[in-house]
Amino acid sequence: MAIIFEERYAYHPDDFKTYDTERIRKEFLVEKVMEEGKIRLVHTLIDRYIVGGAVPTTEPLKLETVESLKASYFCERREVGVISVAGPGSVIVDGTEYKMNFKDAIYIGKGSKEVVFKSDDTSNPAHFYINSAPAHKEFPVRHVTMADANVLHMGSPETSNLRDINQLLINTVIDTCQLQMGMTELKPGSIWNTMPAHTHGRRNEVYFYFDVPEGQAVCHFMGQPQETRHIWMHNEQAVISPSWSIHSAAGTSNYIFIWGMAGENLDYTDMDIFQPNELK
Repeated sequence: MAIIFEERYAYHPDDFKTYDTERIRKEFLVEKVMEEGKIRLVHTLIDRYIVGGAVPTTEPLKLETVESLKASYFCERREVGVISVAGPGSVIVDGTEYKMNFKDAIYIGKGSKEVVFKSDDTSNPAHFYINSAPAHKEFPVRHVTMADANVLHMGSPETSNLRDINQLLINTVIDTCQLQMGMTELKPGSIWNTMPAHTHGRRNEVYFYFDVPEGQAVCHFMGQPQETRHIWMHNEQAVISPSWSIHSAAGTSNYIFIWGMAGENLDYTDMDIFQPNELK
């Protein structure tokens, strides 16, 4: 089967306090996102969010429904965001082909019946990072390049967090129901992302780390601000963050990460910020 589908549950912060490293990794880390010739998907009951990846090689890969969704096709009641993180390829939506280069994004609205992923070069296959959330309204397919992004220049060299936040699939750029996605690029010499840390009680967030150099790693921090935990992550891995959890990290090198989120609002600035001296 070309689709590998996994389900996970929601978690109470009091229970989370008792988790050891192995349990945190089991529940929140998506260790393998990309696999050649496969679509891998993890469905978390936190906002019924789906995170995964598609790596088409010799044959295109179709995003088909699975039994757990109780839908006749994947986007029957869902919207999908896709960002290209490797070789060139295409996303074909209901017969229309969208060429996807490195860092390109595409929004696929509710009601899109057929979604197919294709690589241009099997020796350098495309890696398509996928996020999906339930949708209540149909919006059109939109191909978004980095030239279309709303870019925020944040941080400073002095605090080791100089970075560009590229807002790609968010409501200031395109129409979506609740899904929002973007990509943050840290400048050389900077290692901290999303610092000061924050939570947002009205939506969850998922981070996907990529372009992590060989032999380097990212230490991801999560948990309530006064009860933090961490896990070490590597290239092309994702982590699920409940609404009560901070989501921040420091790497042994600079890197890129994709943030995706969904919930009851589309206000990007709706967050509760915690300064470094407030964290425990």
